[in-house]
Amino acid sequence: MRLCLTAILVLLAAPVAARELVLELPLDCTLGKTCFIQQYTDSDPGLGAADHTCGLLSYDGHKGTDFALPSLAAVTTGVDVFPAAPGIVAAVRDGLADQLQNTENPPDITDKECGNGVVVNHGGGWETQYCHLKRRSVTVRKGQSVGIDTVIGQVGLSGATEFPHLHLSVRRDGKVVDPFNAAGTSGCDAAAGQSLWKTPPEYRPGGLISAGFAAAVPTFDSVRAGTAGVVTLPDTAPALVIWGFAFGGMKGDSVILEIIGPDGIPDGMIVSQAATLEKSQAQFFRAVGRRAPPEGWPKGRYQGQITLIRGGAEMESRTADVVILSHSNNLR
Repeated sequence: MRLCLTAILVLLAAPVAARELVLELPLDCTLGKTCFIQQYTDSDPGLGAADHTCGLLSYDGHKGTDFALPSLAAVTTGVDVFPAAPGIVAAVRDGLADQLQNTENPPDITDKECGNGVVVNHGGGWETQYCHLKRRSVTVRKGQSVGIDTVIGQVGLSGATEFPHLHLSVRRDGKVVDPFNAAGTSGCDAAAGQSLWKTPPEYRPGGLISAGFAAAVPTFDSVRAGTAGVVTLPDTAPALVIWGFAFGGMKGDSVILEIIGPDGIPDGMIVSQAATLEKSQAQFFRAVGRRAPPEGWPKGRYQGQITLIRGGAEMESRTADVVILSHSNNLR
């Protein structure tokens, strides 16, 4: 009886706590299209890691939510960051370089892992922190009142980051709070935890970030930079390659890559191949292609399709097109 009463009290208290802070999406993007959630707050109190659904989109000790951009090109274009709730700026840092940590000679970021960032105090012990902002993009000062439409900076690559993203931490009285499970209740149902979000973002256990065509297997750096894809190729291209970039890969996932040719090609199918992940990976890409025939590529529109499979079920599918032109009028 005591355990049941305790459970009831927890359930009654959770909505009250949640109503004290209501969060909006803290950056100018569309989830699932121009941004995605790469990692969530670590809900595993031990040495392992798990997100609020018991999924693997986290790592040991992760203290926030990572809203990732699809490419480095998006950082150059600029993606604005806003406070997730109204408040007063409590701390600001700017001036650190934008540089990925998984490169040669990364900068020393000891005690500055957040990079360029802003902390906003919301009252009642609540505060939010925004990390990895673009150098010289911070637009607010300590003590300034801000609303949910105040631009406080832009997504960047400063601090301890291996991909372009905004790290959002939520704290109450100095303690980390998972905005997807504010009450800290245990369970593996994505909808079970008490959310602080005004409109809770949809949970995606992984998915496709981008896809495209190339004349050769691209480098991972060019895929991440957003420069790997082309929309036209000459009929003299040495090869035709379809590639797909994804996140949240689990060991055993399969990626099916296909190229379908224009009318006139027997069966229409140029290539079809499945690749299985041998280990879980936060981000990965796969590519498949075929060398050009001796007479060159038939001109026309080619379609590529990338399908991500988990546990025998389709998670997501995405298409990409390329037009083969005569080499005399190729308009890459």
